[in-house]
Amino acid sequence: MTIVETIRFKLRAGVDDAEFQNTDRTMQKEYMELRPGFLSRATARSADGEYLVTVRWSSPEEAEATIGAFFSAPETQAFLASVDLETVRSNRYELIEA
Repeated sequence: MTIVETIRFKLRAGVDDAEFQNTDRTMQKEYMELRPGFLSRATARSADGEYLVTVRWSSPEEAEATIGAFFSAPETQAFLASVDLETVRSNRYELIEA
């Protein structure tokens, strides 16, 4: 069962958008892509500066294990320092394939 996880957030005040995008790519390569069950990840930004990240996982257990380790992993600290954590909203969905 493929899981699609969505995460919405804004950046902390004063964080440079272009710099954050580099931080986001680095975190993806050094952390997310190495996690068991990771399938894909995409980052988008709205006109008002809200980010939307979608991640595809091969199971809900693998998604949960990754988020369980995310906040303490050294590879995620620069990313987390850039995000206004009070704006974070996430959800998980089971992918329906036709």
